[in-house]
Amino acid sequence: MGNREVLLIGAKECLRQKGYDRTSVRDIATAAGVSMAAIGYHYGSREALLTQALFEILDEWGDAMGRALVPGADGSTKDHFERLWQSLIDSFSAHPDLWLASMELFMQAQRQPGLRAPLADGTVQGRRGMAALLKSVPEDEVPEDSVRTLGSVQLALMQGVMIQHLSHPATAPTAGEILDGLRALAELTR
Repeated sequence: MGNREVLLIGAKECLRQKGYDRTSVRDIATAAGVSMAAIGYHYGSREALLTQALFEILDEWGDAMGRALVPGADGSTKDHFERLWQSLIDSFSAHPDLWLASMELFMQAQRQPGLRAPLADGTVQGRRGMAALLKSVPEDEVPEDSVRTLGSVQLALMQGVMIQHLSHPATAPTAGEILDGLRALAELTR
């Protein structure tokens, strides 16, 4: 494995242990066993490396979710949707470091314009991934209108529920409460 690959592995490890904001160039170089200059040479900046590492972690998570969540044998989308939400909530509890790092990236992008384009691209990928999970289809089969509608709404809901779970897990909504809330919203829009 070359320096580029070990830097990415080191950055992922640091994200999980320290988060986005608290990870330094020295932390990544130490975790990877390479010089600090290698980060600039291969990625241009600490932020570019951490951003790529975070998006790869989120992609790996999304792939694992997609494999784990398939509609029931009876084709019930309600059960599928409830399992999806339960898996998301479980992930917020099991990996708060990952979700905090994603929030830190958003905050950094507000101060560092160079991070905005990768964050915007990552957001579109997130929308597509959410729509694919809900429709139980590969991401490349999700129509653009579903990315913009279904994917956007699911991603917005996920981020809001994530913030509630990271802030105060004991009072955050359960998967069943989220479904009940969505039914109530649907009634209001009839």
